[in-house]
Amino acid sequence: VNPGNTVYKPLYIFRDSGLDKTHVAHAIGMEVKQRHPNLQVLYVAMSNVQAQYTSAVMSGEVNVFIHFYQMVDVMIIDDIQELSGNKESTQNAFFTIFNHLHLSGKQLILTSDKRPVELKDINDRLLTRFRWGLATELLQPDYDTKVKIINNKAARLNIEVPEEVVSFFAENIHANIREIEGALSSLVANATFLGKKITLSLAKEILKVYVKFYQKEITIDHIRKVVCSYLNIDMPTFDSPKRTREVAQARQIAM
Repeated sequence: VNPGNTVYKPLYIFRDSGLDKTHVAHAIGMEVKQRHPNLQVLYVAMSNVQAQYTSAVMSGEVNVFIHFYQMVDVMIIDDIQELSGNKESTQNAFFTIFNHLHLSGKQLILTSDKRPVELKDINDRLLTRFRWGLATELLQPDYDTKVKIINNKAARLNIEVPEEVVSFFAENIHANIREIEGALSSLVANATFLGKKITLSLAKEILKVYVKFYQKEITIDHIRKVVCSYLNIDMPTFDSPKRTREVAQARQIAM
């Protein structure tokens, strides 16, 4: 609500790729601009910052590069983990920018596919500053959220997806948002090429090629563990030569 005047400096958003951290970063930037049109809001990918710094070094304009970023009110940096392994000079330049913005009461928002403690090959003083504010994790979408994502994607594709197919997607695809959208696009493309309607049977047939469905496999080892847990018998006892009534019964149930 009030960028810069908050304890969330920086705001560090992390999660595995595919959960639309970039979309969230853009949404935050747009919301800030809407509420505070007078603020200078900048979204930039870390890879672009690196490229700009390299160019500034070659042209002898490092000070110009640093000054440009120091003039920003809200700086949103996507994929900050790409700073890992960069030369000391690059990290020093970013440290200078970070410090200036922080001390000037500006807002920094960082996204990453790693937790702050998992970042490697980054200067310790930078890592310390990444932990100053709030680190928040984007969670996997729940069932209702996946349903909304699928319906929204279907609307953008201007196609009608039966409710049972939507439910099938939401219940069986426990992947990231990109894979959910990719699976739906694959289904639509195959239905179009085959000249068929989108049905549950077609979804099951087509999507198994593109999507890994997370269905628990019933193995012998799984059965043994379930039986032992239910009867309160440890696995070594179950596997031992013992022939007590309890152990024999457990083996019979498992078989």
